Amino acid sequence: MNIVVIGNGMVGYKFCEKLTAKTSADRFRLTVFGEEPRPAYDRVHLSAYFSGTSVDELTMAPIDWYLDQNIRLFTGELVTGIDREAKTIQTQHGQTIAYDKLILATGSSAFVPPIPGVERDGVFVYRTIEDLDAIISYSKKARRAAVIGGGLLGLEAAKAMIDLGLETHVVEFASRLMPRQLDEAGAGILKAKLEALGISIHLNKNTACIAGEEGVSKMVFTDQTELDVDMVVISAGIKPRDELARKAGLEVGARGGIQVNDLLQTSDPDIYAIGEAALHGGMIYGLVAPGYEMADVVATNLTGGEKSFSAFDMSTKLKLIGVDVASFGDPFCTSQPHRTIVFEDKVAGVYKRINVCEDGKRLLGGVLVGDAESYNMLLQTAKNNIVLPPNPEDLILGARGGSGAAASSGVMSLPDDALICSCEGVTKGNICSSICDKDLGDVPAIKACTKAGTGCGGCIPMLNDLLTETLKAQGKVVKKTLCEHFAYSRQEIYDIIRTSGIKSYDELLEEYGKGDGCEVCKPAVASLMASIWNEMILKQATIQDTNDRFLANIQKGGTYSVIPRIPGGEITPSKLMVIAQVADKYGLYCKITGGQRIDLLGARLDQLPDIWEELIEAGFESGHAYGKALRTVKSCVGSTWCRYGLHDSVSFAVEIEERYRGLRAPHKLKSAVSGCVRECAEAQSKDFGIIATDKGWNLYVCGNGGAKPQHAHLLASDVDSQTCIRYIDRFLMFYIKTAEPLNRTSTWLNKMEGGIAYLKDVVVNDSLGIGAQLEREMQLMVDTYQCEWKEVVNNPALRERFRYFINTDEPDPSLQFVPERGQKVPVGWK
Repeated sequence: MNIVVIGNGMVGYKFCEKLTAKTSADRFRLTVFGEEPRPAYDRVHLSAYFSGTSVDELTMAPIDWYLDQNIRLFTGELVTGIDREAKTIQTQHGQTIAYDKLILATGSSAFVPPIPGVERDGVFVYRTIEDLDAIISYSKKARRAAVIGGGLLGLEAAKAMIDLGLETHVVEFASRLMPRQLDEAGAGILKAKLEALGISIHLNKNTACIAGEEGVSKMVFTDQTELDVDMVVISAGIKPRDELARKAGLEVGARGGIQVNDLLQTSDPDIYAIGEAALHGGMIYGLVAPGYEMADVVATNLTGGEKSFSAFDMSTKLKLIGVDVASFGDPFCTSQPHRTIVFEDKVAGVYKRINVCEDGKRLLGGVLVGDAESYNMLLQTAKNNIVLPPNPEDLILGARGGSGAAASSGVMSLPDDALICSCEGVTKGNICSSICDKDLGDVPAIKACTKAGTGCGGCIPMLNDLLTETLKAQGKVVKKTLCEHFAYSRQEIYDIIRTSGIKSYDELLEEYGKGDGCEVCKPAVASLMASIWNEMILKQATIQDTNDRFLANIQKGGTYSVIPRIPGGEITPSKLMVIAQVADKYGLYCKITGGQRIDLLGARLDQLPDIWEELIEAGFESGHAYGKALRTVKSCVGSTWCRYGLHDSVSFAVEIEERYRGLRAPHKLKSAVSGCVRECAEAQSKDFGIIATDKGWNLYVCGNGGAKPQHAHLLASDVDSQTCIRYIDRFLMFYIKTAEPLNRTSTWLNKMEGGIAYLKDVVVNDSLGIGAQLEREMQLMVDTYQCEWKEVVNNPALRERFRYFINTDEPDPSLQFVPERGQKVPVGWK
C-alpha cells in the first residue's frame, strides 16, 4: 500500500509514529512531504526557542528515525496538486508520486486580518521557526512591540516579546483576554497578572491601520487612538490549509477546513484529512490532543482495525508567561441548568470557578487562573461523572479540617478507562497495568513505555500520583529521591549531612551522589546546609539562585530590593529617619509591605553593600526577604494600646521574630501574633500564628495566605509563652527535617498521613520521643545566628562579588527608570 502524507507537522509526524507502531514496514510504503526545511518540531513549546531551547531539542524525531522506519521524507518541498483520477500528487520540484491512500495533514497558517499596512517591514506572524528567526533578528533594532491577538497564540507571542527585552503590548478586539477559554472574572485576573509582569493590555481595540514610513511606527485604531510601536506580531488565530483540497475538488466548509466523516475520510474515500486542516462536525480543532487522536484513528483503520473520531474534549491547561490557566468540561454552561461556585483572590491573583449540576452531584466544567494544580482531578471528575462530595466547594478550596489525607489519594478512585493523557490517548488502566506488568519505577519509564506525558506534559503530576499509589498497592516501598544525582530523599540527605559533618555540596556529591548535580539538588542541598549548620548561605554561593547569591530579591528592570528586619513591625522614629535618609541618598523606591516592613526598591547590585553598611550602623539587620527563611512576624498593637487587647502581642512578636530570624527552611515562613480574637494581625493565615486568650496563647500552624489560601489549624490552646515557644521550636524543626523541597507548611501538612492529629501528637504529646532533640537543634540555630548582610559588609572578598562587571566598577548602563508619584519606577513597569 502506497501511503502519502502531505504535511510534516506534529500531527503528520504522529500519524507516521502511530502507523509504524501498529504494523510491520513491509505492509506499506510511506512517503512524507513537508514544506518547511526541517523535520517536524514541537510547535506547542515553540516560545521556548526565545529562551534558549534549540531546534534539535524541539525536533520530534531526527532524520535517522524516518530512515529507520523506511519512511521517505522530503523536507522543503511543497505539494502543488492532487490528481484524484490518476491517484498521484505533484510537487514544486516536478515529482509525481502515486498513492493508494493520501493523508492531508497540511495544518493551518496564521490568520492575517486585512489591515492596511500589514505588508510593512516590521510586521510578522508567529508560526514557524523561520518566523521566529526573523522576529529575533528584527527585535535587535526595536524597543516597543505590539501583539495583535489576546488568545492562546497571542499571549505566547507576548511572552516571546518579553523574552526579547521589548516593551510589550497586547491588542485584543474582544472585551477580554482568551474569550474562548475564560469568563469575564477569570480573564480579569489574568489581565491583572500580565500587567504586573509589565505587559500593557488593550481591549476592545480594532486596528484601522499600521502606519509608518519605511517600517512600523504606530498602530491606529478605529476609536481614533494610537499606539507607538516599532514592531507588530500578528497572532490573531489560524486558518486551515485547505487550498490543495479545494484545487482537487474536495468538499470544504463554508468558512474553511476539509470536510471529513467519523473515519476522517474526505469526500474522496481514499483521501483523509487530520489535524487543523480537518473540519469534523463543523469544528476545527486547534489543539494537539485531538490532532493526535485523529492520527490514531486513521492509522488504526489503515492497519485493519476499527476506530472512529467523535467530538473531542477541548479542556486545556497552559502556563502563559508564568501564569497557570486552565478550562475544562463546559466552562461557561450557557446551555444547561447549573450552579456556579467561585473563589476569587485578587491580591494573590487566583480565580477558580466550577459549574455543578443543579442537584450538586456532578461537575460540569470550570475555569482556573493563577492556580491550576487541581486541573487533572477536576477534569477527570467531570469526564467520568464522579459523584461530588457533600460540599462541592471543597474541590477548589480544599478540605478544611479533617485528617488532612494526601491530595493524591483521589486518583485511584478513577475508573480504568479514565483518559489520563489526552494527547496520546492513554488511560489510567494502561498506566497502572504497565507499572505492574513491566515493573516501571519512575515517571520517565512510564513515559517511554506508554507515551503518556510526552505531549503537552500537563498530565505528569497525575502520573506521579498513579505511580506512587500503584507501588503502594503492590506493597513496595515508595522512595522519593531528591533527583537523579542523589539516590536519597531530602530527609535522608538531611540525616547524612548532620551525622557525617559534611559542610560543602562538592563533598556531599563526591561521597553520596553522582554526576555534576543539577538545579534541583544544588539549591536544596544549600538550604539543608544552612538549616543544619546555620552557616552563611554565601558559603554555598556557587549553587544558589540569584536572590541568595546577592542576599536580595532581584526585581523588574534588573535592580534589587533592600528589606531590613523590623521585628513585630515596631520601629523607633530615629530608625525610620535612617531608612528615609538611605532611601533618599541612593534614590530608592519606598513602600510599606503587608508584613509591617519597608521595601526599599531599585538598588543597583554594586550599591547593596554600601546601603547595608549604613543600615547596620543604625542597628538594622537583614530581613531575609530573599531567602527560604523566616520573613516576618506581624503583630497588632496588643494590650499596650488597644482596649480589646488581652496580652502584649508586640513584645511577644519581637521575641518570636528575633528567636527564629534567618532560620532556613524548605520554603519561606511567615508568622503573626494577635492580641485578641479580633485577629488584626491575621495569624490564622500564617505558617504559625499566635492569638491571645484570657488564659494564655492559642498556637495555630500550617496556614497559607499565598497562592493557595488555607486557614491554619489549632495546635495548642491556652498555653503560656514559654510552652508556646517550645512547641514552635519542635514544630519548625520537625518541618525542616521532614518536608519536601519547596513545600510550604500547608502543603506539608496536607500530605502528612494522619494530618493535624498526627502533628499534634508529635509536637505536643511528644509521641516520637524527639521533642527534646528538636528543641536542642533549634537552640543551636538561635545561638549561632549571624546577620548575613553584616558578614558581607565586613568581608572585603565578599564585597567584591557585588559588581556588574569583572573589569570595571561601572554600574549596568541598561538600567532605566521613569518618575511616578514622586518616586522612580522601572521603565515599562505598567
